[in-house]
Amino acid sequence: MPTAGGVNIYRVEAIHSPTGSKMDLTDLHDFAIQARMAFIVGVETFDRVFAGIRFAEIDGSLLYVYARDEPTAAEIEDNYALHIAIVASQIVGREIDVVVVLPKVLQ
Repeated sequence: MPTAGGVNIYRVEAIHSPTGSKMDLTDLHDFAIQARMAFIVGVETFDRVFAGIRFAEIDGSLLYVYARDEPTAAEIEDNYALHIAIVASQIVGREIDVVVVLPKVLQ
């Protein structure tokens, strides 16, 4: 696995809850997922679609994401959920099967 100065550059170690089912993502997790998604979709799409996004928490195999509004949440869920699930699984080291994208007003 590639490293930079001995540090794994592809995975951020996750801190899990004692029950192992629910986990609040840290800012580092959030920013790492955002960076990887920006690389995948490109800067113009990222700035248009992912501006203001928050990758918030994992509950079981569900990842909860907050987008700026309802139309953006629907677009992300419809078009990018699979990419997000793969990226988030790699970064947090847990299997993500479902990505639930909600508007921030419901946060």
